[in-house]
Amino acid sequence: MIVVTGATGNIGRPLTRALAEAGEQVTAVSRHPAQVPHGTRHVVADLAEPAGLRPVLAGAKSLFLLLSGDLHAAGANPADLVGEAVESGVRRIVLLSTLGVVTRPFGTTRIAMRALEDRVRESGLEWAVLRPGGFASNALWWAGSVRTRQVVAAPFGDVGVPVIDPADIAAVAAACLLEDRHDGAAYELTGPEVITPRGQTEAIAAALGTPVAFREQTREEARAAMARSMPTELADDTLDILGSPSPAELRVSPDVERVLGRAPRPFADWAARNVAAFR
Repeated sequence: MIVVTGATGNIGRPLTRALAEAGEQVTAVSRHPAQVPHGTRHVVADLAEPAGLRPVLAGAKSLFLLLSGDLHAAGANPADLVGEAVESGVRRIVLLSTLGVVTRPFGTTRIAMRALEDRVRESGLEWAVLRPGGFASNALWWAGSVRTRQVVAAPFGDVGVPVIDPADIAAVAAACLLEDRHDGAAYELTGPEVITPRGQTEAIAAALGTPVAFREQTREEARAAMARSMPTELADDTLDILGSPSPAELRVSPDVERVLGRAPRPFADWAARNVAAFR
């Protein structure tokens, strides 16, 4: 059995589906009730209470670990989840980390994630670490304003990064959970091209077949909006990257193609597949 945390999100949902289609027994874990693929076991659990994961992990061979937002906050101890996996007899962990542990290792949230990576490495289990950069699905923050006003509001309109399709992250995660050849690997995951918020707006408009305007936010406006759904430290770290990406954060990584045997999908492909969210 494979346990997938964050199983109803933009990464967990396609990952759960891919594992089920591969014939694996899957336990999908999320904080709230949700629909999961046929034949998949669904469990409601809060990762902020690691002991509650113990019965979920019983009999599991592998764990995909995706932290909920509150586990990125100061005072959280996600390493306890790794301890629960070890005690439950899990053989392999695939951890969703972040590219920032390499490119900006001294940010508060990056230090905490690096410590979690180290805990996974030292656990004695088989492991793989995935370090994605920006997600294409972050564009869903704009869905409401596109539907109601045909406008995208975002900071740093002409500063781009190579955002990655979450479905590609899920595909890499599935490979790491199913194939021994990825043991001990740390993959940096990006899209195939640097794209700005203004360019993403154009791709959404093309998918819709209707004009969408772009309005540039100030950093303060963006921070206030982001802080409603994530810790302020994480919002600040994210805005630092979006506003002034380093050369390492602008680099298109070969790792998706190395794992999957194909190039990562461009943002326009993600927009076309998710266009219903913007209608």
